Amino acid sequence: MTGRALGCLPARVLPRQPRLAALRMMARRAPVCLDRSHVDPGALMFGNDTLGDCTAAGLLNHMRAVAALGGWQVQANTNDAVRFYAESTGYRPGLPATDRGGVEVDVLAYAARIGVQLESGDYFPLWGSIDPQDRNALALVMAGMGAVYLGVQLAQSDMNQIEATNGACVLEADNGAYGDTTPGSAGGHCLLGWSYSGLADSDTVDLLTWGAIQKVTWGWLKSRVMEAHGLVWPQLTLANGLYPTGPDLDALRAQNAEFLNNDA
Repeated sequence: MTGRALGCLPARVLPRQPRLAALRMMARRAPVCLDRSHVDPGALMFGNDTLGDCTAAGLLNHMRAVAALGGWQVQANTNDAVRFYAESTGYRPGLPATDRGGVEVDVLAYAARIGVQLESGDYFPLWGSIDPQDRNALALVMAGMGAVYLGVQLAQSDMNQIEATNGACVLEADNGAYGDTTPGSAGGHCLLGWSYSGLADSDTVDLLTWGAIQKVTWGWLKSRVMEAHGLVWPQLTLANGLYPTGPDLDALRAQNAEFLNNDA
C-alpha cells in the first residue's frame, strides 16, 4: 500500500482574486468526453505520502501534465516540492508540527508573485478561479488549460476505500460501505482534474493525486469539491487549440497584475 497524506486547508477567497468567468473560452460548451488515455501525465508523489504538501505537489504535477500534452516533460523532484511547500506555507523541514498544509489561493498567489523554482528555471503561473459546482467550467479548464487545480473535502469512506483497493476503485459519493461519507471527515486535499468519460453524474473523472490516477464519478466530485482554479504557465505550451491566447491571455494577465499590485 502507498502512504497518502492530506494537506489542503479550507477554501478562502482573496480580495480581487482572479476569475476566469469573463474569458471567451469559458463561454464554450465543453467537449462531451475528454479521453487522454494515450497520454502519460507524469504524475509524481512529490513527498505527499508523508507530508501534507499536496498544494505544492498539485502545482508541480500541473506543470508536468501540461508538458506531457505538449510531448515533453518538466523535470522536478521531491526536494523541489518540499522547498516550495516550505516557502509557500511556512513549513519547516524536520519540524513535523509545522506541517499544517496550505491554502490553495495563498499558494497560487505566492507562486504567481515569487515563482516555482526548478533547475530549468523559475515558473510563474497565471491563474483564475471558477465556480466549483459549474461542471461545464471544470471540463473546459481541463480541456483548455491541461488540468483543473482542485480542493476537495475527502470523507473517511473515501480514504478507506482507496486504502482497501490501493486506489483501484471508482469513488462514488455514497460509498457508505467504507465508513463515514461526510465530506471533510478525513480532511482536505489538493488534486487535479485531468480527463473525463462524459458529463453525467455517473460518468467518471480522472484525478491526478498521490502519483497516480484516481477515478471518481462526477457525482462524487460534486459532493466533495470546495474550490477550483485554472492555471496557465506562460513558459509552457499546450498542444491543442484551446489554450488561452490573444484577448483571453491578455485579460488573464491583466487580472493577475491587478491582483498582485493590490496584494503587494
